[in-house]
Amino acid sequence: MPLTLISSPRFADHVTPPGHPERVERADVLDVVADRWRARGGRVIEPREATREELARVHEEAYLDALEATRGRAVMLDPDTFTSPQSLAVAALAAGAALSGLEAILQDGRAAAKDDGQVAAAAHSHRRALALVRPPGHHAEAGRAMGFCLHNNVAVAAAAALAAGLDRVAIVDYDVHHGNGTQHSFYRDSRVLFVSTHQYPFYPGTGAAGETGEGDGRGFTVNVPLESGCTDGDYALVCDRVIVPVLDEFAPELVLVSAGFDAHERDPLAHMRMSAAGFGALTARLAAAADRHAGGRLLLVTEGGYDLPAFGESLDVVVRVLAGEPVPELHEGAGPTGRGATAVHAVRDAQAGRWHAL
Repeated sequence: MPLTLISSPRFADHVTPPGHPERVERADVLDVVADRWRARGGRVIEPREATREELARVHEEAYLDALEATRGRAVMLDPDTFTSPQSLAVAALAAGAALSGLEAILQDGRAAAKDDGQVAAAAHSHRRALALVRPPGHHAEAGRAMGFCLHNNVAVAAAAALAAGLDRVAIVDYDVHHGNGTQHSFYRDSRVLFVSTHQYPFYPGTGAAGETGEGDGRGFTVNVPLESGCTDGDYALVCDRVIVPVLDEFAPELVLVSAGFDAHERDPLAHMRMSAAGFGALTARLAAAADRHAGGRLLLVTEGGYDLPAFGESLDVVVRVLAGEPVPELHEGAGPTGRGATAVHAVRDAQAGRWHAL
């Protein structure tokens, strides 16, 4: 089966205050998803903790020192973001899970490359991975925790991929909130393409279409701001007209996905109308792009998703799609509303002259 899951029961050891959306029960959902995959004979591996050196590729030393000072204590880092006595170790494990997934993909890719140069379906074996983690990471800035996030898990993985010698890494973030920390990590770096779909205007306030990067990185940040109320059809539209064409032009050697499921129609923290099937369809498009350009190298790292049944259903669909099963049928009323087309026009105006595919 061409998929590795990275999972650990230790993700339940990060405890947030009563009533907090990023609650311990989310770890139970992750465990169930991993157990189901394991029961099917799928590959599930335990993550390791990220090292200080690996975290410092993304985060400032002073910030890592400040986090270290919270070890063993319950601390409020900002109005939304908290630690408990085990949180620092769990956050290092979350970043380490992304790294473990990356290592599994790269190691299996090297093994496949030794197969006399033959191109076969088996060459893509285990070149897809899904890191089932909490706390999430994409809001964490170089020097600041925010938005439930302590370490920027996907940015740590992207930085590790660059350190391993890759030259073109794409990050696609379909969490309903803009991944400000990930954007800022690579805002001046043309080696990393960052593409984000997100409700806008909304928390954290960043992610306008006009935020396109600076210096050498100009044009390599592609923000797709979406009005509230977008459906599966709107997301499919912006994927087909913006995300996939830009990925095809960039031709990444690795595709990373910040896989947040809080754009689901039942999620309490946002106002979108995505379904579990819609997330499956979106993931299938990204997997196909990875197959075309990156030898199948695709790593998803979980972010948000705060209605527990919807979170579990969406993850189950994504796992099935990554395993090669057909994408489920979309429900009635999932067609585009016009909001997606509005976002496409905004992106084309902001990126004029940068991406020929647009």
